[in-house]
Amino acid sequence: MRLQLSFPSEKKINKSIQITGSKSETNRSLLLQALFPNVVVENKSNSDDGQVMQAGLKKTAGQVDIHHAGTAMRFLTGYFASQEGKEVVLTGSKRMKERPIKVLVEALRGLGAQIEYEKTEGCPPLRIKGKRLTKSSVSLPANISSQYISSLLLIAPSLENGLELELLGKITSVPYIKMTLGLLEQIGVETQFEGNLIKVTPVQQVDSTTLVVESDWSSASYFYSIVAMCDVGTEIQLSSYKENSLQGDSVLAEIYKDFGVETMFSNNQITLKKKKECQQDTVNYDLSNAPDIAQTISVTCLGLGVGCHLTGLHTLPIKETDRLAAMKTELEKFGANVDIDAESLTLYSTKEINSDVSVDTYHDHRMAMAFGPLGLCTSLKINDAGVVSKSYPDFWNDLETLGFSVDTM
Repeated sequence: MRLQLSFPSEKKINKSIQITGSKSETNRSLLLQALFPNVVVENKSNSDDGQVMQAGLKKTAGQVDIHHAGTAMRFLTGYFASQEGKEVVLTGSKRMKERPIKVLVEALRGLGAQIEYEKTEGCPPLRIKGKRLTKSSVSLPANISSQYISSLLLIAPSLENGLELELLGKITSVPYIKMTLGLLEQIGVETQFEGNLIKVTPVQQVDSTTLVVESDWSSASYFYSIVAMCDVGTEIQLSSYKENSLQGDSVLAEIYKDFGVETMFSNNQITLKKKKECQQDTVNYDLSNAPDIAQTISVTCLGLGVGCHLTGLHTLPIKETDRLAAMKTELEKFGANVDIDAESLTLYSTKEINSDVSVDTYHDHRMAMAFGPLGLCTSLKINDAGVVSKSYPDFWNDLETLGFSVDTM
């Protein structure tokens, strides 16, 4: 599906949008529910990733295809490795078969897991024969994707002796680790996180518990971008959100103050209001704890004619695509000047934006959604726009609700 985007009316919006549950929280909660059936999960994400996670957890043998869902790949690797008597081949899309998973596999093998590579060493597909894991101590590099760490932490309470996990070096993506530990604590599991050591106590069963998944802050980022690029006085209400969120991307509320956007919390809802025009020439952010919002911020800056220097992005090259290289290519189509290295992106302020640009999305939902708000500033086309179903199937409909012209080509 190819879409043409523009915004035909005055750039002042006052609308409300309902966003479904966080993909990150949903997949963690679903895995805990599989381990402990007394757990009930409400406000689940309606994303493709959530659907493949649910389907994968129901399997006991044969092939489990998670398509593009990196979270499901990492979490299900730990899950099936710890499920005695289950044997599966965990596979995915062509891109998934290129994405590294060796660090997690080696850690699980260190706990006694039986996992073999079906094709390329260090990458899926994986043949996993579930075993009762009795070892309880393992270490991981601290600067890797937090999903490797969370995969181990989520199965930890179901292990015979729990888990003591040492993180080696400087820890990144701390909020996602804390999200996982927070969910464990909500179902009654004791955890400790001191320095670089995490301990999770084993439990045989948990009391009946309902986990209500908060709406996705990553999805909210696109509405922050829209409000930032709109006229003063614009307001968009989003639900359902918590002021004390477990999600690292909730840092958006602080970051977007630099773009004149204020966030007000009330009754599990946030209101984003454009209070003033952006006064910045260049912004600098370390996004080590929230790398998924880097694409959104860089497009916001392009639309506002603001420069940015974003660091802490070392995990982006191994996402659905190499997001740093992809952002450089697509931003430059609009006339931007962009530098990247292994962990940062620098966008130089651009006062004129090219129009009628076709944005390639690289099978990456965040590429499509990050560029969507730019329709406020110029007409553009989004190739393979249906890729948003991975995390936010209603995205284009919600943009139409706000007044965007979204035309299928």
